[in-house]
Amino acid sequence: MFDDFEVHRIDIGGVALYARIGGSGPPVLLLHGYPQTHLMWHRVAPVLAREHTVVAADLRGYGDSGKPATSADHAEYGKRIMAAEQVALMAALGFDSFDAVGHDRGGRVVHRMCLDHDVVRRAAVLDIVPTRHMFATVDRDFGLAYYHWFFLAQDPDLPERLIGADPEYYVRRHLTLWSRVPDAFDEAAVEQYVRCFADPAAIRASCEDYRAAASIDLQHDDADAAAGHRVACPLLVLWGRRGFVGHQYDVAAIWREYAHDVRASDIDSGHFLAEEAPDETTAALAEFLR
Repeated sequence: MFDDFEVHRIDIGGVALYARIGGSGPPVLLLHGYPQTHLMWHRVAPVLAREHTVVAADLRGYGDSGKPATSADHAEYGKRIMAAEQVALMAALGFDSFDAVGHDRGGRVVHRMCLDHDVVRRAAVLDIVPTRHMFATVDRDFGLAYYHWFFLAQDPDLPERLIGADPEYYVRRHLTLWSRVPDAFDEAAVEQYVRCFADPAAIRASCEDYRAAASIDLQHDDADAAAGHRVACPLLVLWGRRGFVGHQYDVAAIWREYAHDVRASDIDSGHFLAEEAPDETTAALAEFLR
């Protein structure tokens, strides 16, 4: 898994970020979702590395990256800080501009990165619509499917204690709930997701990620919407044909309200595109990035 990729741990403003780097060519940053790590890209990254320098990083609070303390406004896990940190990581690796691909939480970081930094040449987001739109359209189906958005955003330490009672069950159950392809996950990858997520600091950090999404992230998103700011670079939007996002939303139409140049396509999978349909997902990304 990730053969021929080098491991890097780079200090960015006092937070050690963990990343694997491989391949050669134009740089592309891959960011993972919840409750996973950069390993979710293990079937995609080696193929992209044939034509690109691939950086697969763990977000702060996840995987083997640092898990800093937080403050009352949850800003430390807001997407503004998480995006700036990844931009600094790429700069430290020698890349002042790059392509960026994000799944789930990583997609929200990529979205913020495109709004805040003029460094992303092309961006792709997998199986999300903007956070601001989702909170504005809450209904019964959303509440049942995305229950964890509200559970994780509760005040400390309610979700931390409940998840911490059996983190392995929680991770495995979360993957099962959102997948639509039997046996999609490599057990070695899942074991690493569990290892990293079982750390109480990771559970706390991931809750802070969702608390930020329900507070300071919305403030930033509302300010951008009021100012008419939209994603300027070409944006590829992919979603799972069998998942909640594809059934609930007109994904392409929504993203065209938030970006100037949108290319959109569904993938025959549930939520975890890179693991449930790696060949189709990789082909779509490779064509767009090429």
